[in-house]
Amino acid sequence: MTGDMTWIIVASTAASALGIGIGVLGPGLAMGRAIGQALDALARQPEAEKSLLRMLFIGLAMIESLAIYCLVIVLIILFRNPLLAYVVGH
Repeated sequence: MTGDMTWIIVASTAASALGIGIGVLGPGLAMGRAIGQALDALARQPEAEKSLLRMLFIGLAMIESLAIYCLVIVLIILFRNPLLAYVVGH
């Protein structure tokens, strides 16, 4: 029983570390691309600064929410692992 729990904890920790690494890679790349495109658009049309910045911040907030969702799932796996209840119950 204890050995099973240890393996589940080790596997959960490794999966969480890998999951957060992969899970923030996409939003990080998307944020970099969005900021680069916004700066390019700002250089081409400086008079549209207010609308560009407003849309940029809305887009960045949406992208950031993906990374936050990934963090929430990883924290659930680490601290409230549903597999541990299954091992302890049997």
